[in-house]
Amino acid sequence: MRATVLTLCAVVGGASLCPAGSAVIARAQQRGAQTAPPPSAPAQAPASPKPAPRADPSGPVTAEQVAAAIDSLGNIDFPVRSSAARTVRRAEPAVAVPALLTAVKQHKDQYVRFRALVVLSGFNDPRTRDVMASAIGDKNDRMRTVAYTYFEHNPDPAIAARLLEALKGEESEFVRPALTRALAAYADDPRVRQTMPGLVMKGEAFFRSVVIEALGDHRGGYALDNLIGIAKIDGPLQDDAALALGKIGDKSVLPVLAGLQRTAPRESQPGIAASICLLGVNCASHQPFIVDSLRFSIANVGFQPLVRSSSSALASLAIAGRVDAAAELITLGAPTYDPVRAPIALALGTVALRNAALVLKVLEKEPLRAPAIELLRDAFDMLEEDYEEERFFATVRRAYWQAPAGSPARAAADALIRGLEF
Repeated sequence: MRATVLTLCAVVGGASLCPAGSAVIARAQQRGAQTAPPPSAPAQAPASPKPAPRADPSGPVTAEQVAAAIDSLGNIDFPVRSSAARTVRRAEPAVAVPALLTAVKQHKDQYVRFRALVVLSGFNDPRTRDVMASAIGDKNDRMRTVAYTYFEHNPDPAIAARLLEALKGEESEFVRPALTRALAAYADDPRVRQTMPGLVMKGEAFFRSVVIEALGDHRGGYALDNLIGIAKIDGPLQDDAALALGKIGDKSVLPVLAGLQRTAPRESQPGIAASICLLGVNCASHQPFIVDSLRFSIANVGFQPLVRSSSSALASLAIAGRVDAAAELITLGAPTYDPVRAPIALALGTVALRNAALVLKVLEKEPLRAPAIELLRDAFDMLEEDYEEERFFATVRRAYWQAPAGSPARAAADALIRGLEF
């Protein structure tokens, strides 16, 4: 599986897939103070019925504290703006949401507007939909990215036409992937079904990779013939296409995948094995093969492409609900160091963003908690999936409050909240 946006391609997909090559790699490898905002410059996110658990007994967050924290969301210091976001999340919705709505609409700092929109999404307030719809036309690239991602996870038939219109003029290489992923979620719209196959077949490899992954994630069977054609061609898109075929779930592609097992290069084999398993065929042999491929590529220097493809293949199985695949990523990735560690961490981070409930289930096993959280910290330092990370945080907060006190489920959620500091 390719990573979900441009920042992932640098490590998971390889520099050859990234537009602006080294610039995007640098963006993936740095965050915090080094990628701070200029000094002045997305099922809906699960409901968070209570504020985030507080790490101190200092009492409720006040409106004044929320206002000050929102102003600090654009601070050049990463620890400061992270702490500010935590403060807002811990406020009661009646206090936080009106302040966030105001900041989104009129704050003078464009980065603060963006971060306020992201944090707002975690409160699941009914006004969020209209704010996101308005952000589709915003001049701020980050605002549009959040809006597109929101409408991917919260499909609204009334928005499909606006997304298609935006496709005509959306030129930002950091925004367009979110838009094409959003469009893939509208497979019931005949205009989308007509548009998406063309995006698969033309353009730069990285952008095509995003479309291919999105078609798999949203079961775009209408593009099956296009994906089969790409899967048969050796090259950087072969893995993506093979995995997409498995995600779509049409067993008629099994002969194609069986043929690729005989002809595709070694580094493509884990993705092909994962695809066959996703179709419900012979997982008992295909998943161990992927695990063995990852173990071999970790132990032997010079097999970084195999590390990437094996990690991505296991992530695909974990996202589909295979708890043991996620556990293998954690177990094998925990003792590693870069450069091997980065693609494993990013694979686990992608699992967290796409299937938070599964990660919470895995972390109910105490021995896996600490190594998993360390890998997730590494992943979230590289990822710039702000809306999806906020969505993950909201899911974990909800799980914390819903789980009985003292239960493994609450312990897992608490460990994530503390370990990832949200």
